[in-house]
Amino acid sequence: MPVVDAPASGWLILDKPRGLGSTQAVAAVKRNLREAGLPKTKVGHGGTLDPLAEGVLPIALGEATKLCGRMLDSDKTYEFTIAFGEETDTLDTEGEVIARSDHRPPMAAVAAVLEHFTGAIEQVPPAYSAVKIDGKRAYDRARAGEDVEPKVREVTIHSLSFASDYEPQTELTSSFATTSGRPDPFDPASPLMLADSVTLRAHVSKGTYIRSLARDIARALGSVGHVTYLRRVKAGPFLEEQAISLDKLNEIGRGAPLRDLLLPLEAGLDDIPALNLDQTSAQAVRQGRVLSELPQSNGLYCAMLDNVPVALVELNAGTAKVVRGFNLPDVAE
Repeated sequence: MPVVDAPASGWLILDKPRGLGSTQAVAAVKRNLREAGLPKTKVGHGGTLDPLAEGVLPIALGEATKLCGRMLDSDKTYEFTIAFGEETDTLDTEGEVIARSDHRPPMAAVAAVLEHFTGAIEQVPPAYSAVKIDGKRAYDRARAGEDVEPKVREVTIHSLSFASDYEPQTELTSSFATTSGRPDPFDPASPLMLADSVTLRAHVSKGTYIRSLARDIARALGSVGHVTYLRRVKAGPFLEEQAISLDKLNEIGRGAPLRDLLLPLEAGLDDIPALNLDQTSAQAVRQGRVLSELPQSNGLYCAMLDNVPVALVELNAGTAKVVRGFNLPDVAE
């Protein structure tokens, strides 16, 4: 059993498989750390993924758990498939069908409607969601048979597009015209090509429900629909290319070095500039004292001593105040 002086701090980026809940993913990390004989470590996640969803789930260890709140507030990017023709009460494949439609929208109509769901929009969260209504989770009320009506909220869809390279034409051209001069409805590029389903990619703000977005897109197209596939490909600064499989995670419990898979704490702060400190200033920050007469512009900084994060500080008019301190050992230690 290895001897380790202090619990690890940093990020494990898990490629969460479908069927596993976020809380179960955290439990899996804790189990592997325990089986590896590593010190008991605080573990948290940076943004819930439904069991039916898959993809990027940042898992924070040690001091990185202090950044979970920031990760929850960060933008996310998803790929998702809308199946047209049926809407379910959960807005995914798990629920009961509550509405049907024979209408299938043309692909060109799907392309045209996407801009109407880009920018600041209003949406109603799903009845089966973690939104609290009078202090109780909406999904608990829905499962108890209550009529659930979550309040409208404003969210931001930064971008919304087809997940593939396919771009439907909005005007007829000779490239997909038949000899009769009419568009060929069986040509994938034809504006008359009808969609049973469509896979989209969305970059969204915190609080956005992809299931609600899919519902509203389907309704705007004169149909109904639900999500059959949902994958998070980016969470805050973390990309799916950085994510490890559950099998890879389980190798830690069998003796694989944690350091080979662990990203540093500051990897979750790549959008924040560094404020480099000397030893004296770092000690002052660790004691919660204010730094004055700094030349940097106003804003949030990650105060660093060499390559070690010391604290998040807010700088205003040359004065830096500690927002969140980190208890990490100096390199020299």
